[in-house]
Amino acid sequence: MTIAYRHAVVDGIRIFYREAGRPDAPALLLLHGFPTSSHMFRELIPLLADRYRIVAPDLPGFGFSDAPDAEVFKYTFDDLARVVERFTEQIGLARFAVYVFDYGAPVGFRLALKHPERISAIISQNGNAYLEGLSEGWNPIQAYWKDPTPENRWALRSFLTPETTRWQYVHGVRDESQVAPESWTLDAALLARRGNDEIQLDLFLDYVSNVALYPQFQAYFRKHAPPLLAVWGRNDPFFLPTGAEAFRRDNPRAQVQFFDTGHFALETHVREIGAAIGTFLAEHIG
Repeated sequence: MTIAYRHAVVDGIRIFYREAGRPDAPALLLLHGFPTSSHMFRELIPLLADRYRIVAPDLPGFGFSDAPDAEVFKYTFDDLARVVERFTEQIGLARFAVYVFDYGAPVGFRLALKHPERISAIISQNGNAYLEGLSEGWNPIQAYWKDPTPENRWALRSFLTPETTRWQYVHGVRDESQVAPESWTLDAALLARRGNDEIQLDLFLDYVSNVALYPQFQAYFRKHAPPLLAVWGRNDPFFLPTGAEAFRRDNPRAQVQFFDTGHFALETHVREIGAAIGTFLAEHIG
């Protein structure tokens, strides 16, 4: 098994992605969150690529994908989803399971709303779709939604510091020595690129659009009842376990598993989560 590091050009934006597995195998699309990239899947991909075609893109403004100026590309979740949709079409993903994490959840759920026939299964790793899943850690960002003043925007810059990035990785982890330092170091370096702070602040503001879509996401779960596995870091400071449990309210067949770790659960529990995903996918997509 080898991982290929590729690029696709979508509407003039160069999208970096990792790919592994047979081209004709059932497909799994991995969507990362803030403030990371497809690098977060580096240890998960080898655990699944013997059975599935794995594709993990970096979203525009993240990782090694282009980060066009905000005057050229509007950093909204609608536009991120549009790029990912075009990306999947361009590389030939006609039907696929999707793993959604953090920001990847509203992107992936938008794809499911628009093209439910393309989604074979959903794995949500701390990817929220319920109000009760939002912790008090969102309070500063919610204040910005309600009153988008320069002062409230400036206050959110604390989320973009190297110290906060490291904290997101180690908070709630029982043994910090299990978390590879290159993970938060890479994220912090890419966040520090010129202009990237404004990109992230624009996305903080637009996250309110995701909350507005929660009822539609939930209606999708009820109507289509996709096979759904929630694998959740129980100690996540942003997305609470109640958000994982809520999937069962709209999709009674949803499976929920908790792990004694934080937001970036793959850093400490990749083998356990990989095994859970392998069992789940074998049951539902072959």
